[in-house]
Amino acid sequence: MTMSAVTTEKNVSLHDAHVTSAHDVADITIIGAGPTGLFAAFYAGLRAMRVRILESLAEIGGQLTALYPKKNIYDVAGYPKVLAEDLVKNLYEQCAQYNPEIITSARVDKLESENGLFKLTVENGQVYWSKTVLIAAGVGAFTPRKLESPAIQAWEGKGLYYFVKDPTIFYGRKVLVIGGGDSAMDWAMALGDKTDMLLIHRRDKFVAHEDSVRKVKEMGIPIRTFWELKSIHGENGKITHAVIFNNKTKEEDTIEVDAILCNLGFHTNLGPIKDWGLEIHNNGIVVNAHMETNIKGVYAAGDIAWHPAKLKLIATGFGEAAIAVNHAKTVIDPHASYFPGHSSNKDDKKEEKQHQPV
Repeated sequence: MTMSAVTTEKNVSLHDAHVTSAHDVADITIIGAGPTGLFAAFYAGLRAMRVRILESLAEIGGQLTALYPKKNIYDVAGYPKVLAEDLVKNLYEQCAQYNPEIITSARVDKLESENGLFKLTVENGQVYWSKTVLIAAGVGAFTPRKLESPAIQAWEGKGLYYFVKDPTIFYGRKVLVIGGGDSAMDWAMALGDKTDMLLIHRRDKFVAHEDSVRKVKEMGIPIRTFWELKSIHGENGKITHAVIFNNKTKEEDTIEVDAILCNLGFHTNLGPIKDWGLEIHNNGIVVNAHMETNIKGVYAAGDIAWHPAKLKLIATGFGEAAIAVNHAKTVIDPHASYFPGHSSNKDDKKEEKQHQPV
């Protein structure tokens, strides 16, 4: 999804976003334009805060846009299922009504405190100023975990895939899916009735949600547990066969296959964030009940935040964003209410006021 493709009903494009000067001060600067960051921008707009988003990638949406825009997401409230790219579009339309400043290709290298404000320096040297900061950078920089064999790696891009941007390339083909997590199950559900599929997993325990595993089994997709990929074979630059093996019995099997989709998770790296003086635990930023870090005025939400009850879901990221924004509002305006009421009440209150006797 390109920036120009993300528009609101008022035909407001990301190209219309104002790029700030170094002297402009935002009420809150959100680092990361994934689902959590975009919802935080909406909620901050609801609280009448001046919002800036700094996104390291060239497009908004985080992993949803970069890795799997065409994958269905099943665990977002209000959607039985929603395409990742459609969720990003809707989140953008939701926040765009408050005209946040969205700056892409802007990786934040430094976060410093100066004269009561936060100074954010991006990789090209541009400086932005803010009263508060919300870090919603997902898992930081991410790269897919890859199979270690150089012979297997040589097939990457020639039928071996680690993420999918266009699922139609698999339609009508023999596909081997590797993995036992949600991504593997989601792709199995999305492609199982459009391909001749086999799913293998190195263990008999799945880390995917139980209902997803159940649905894949009910679709009749063959699943082999304790099986792994040993080698790939092909001709004319195309995969034709793969050798898989049972890691318990050492049995091998040669199968015909046109494409292999690996879902082995990701290597993550906080990058410059780890040098900002924040308390880090389990590759996440430690936060308190207000989603505030050990630096007053700096918050974290979504996958990058860590607290004892942490659950990494888009749905919980939305809640954490609202908590962080509400608390940030009281920091920049001590007279503001932490929770001003439900947004659905605002029109009712306005109508009551209009009908009050003079």
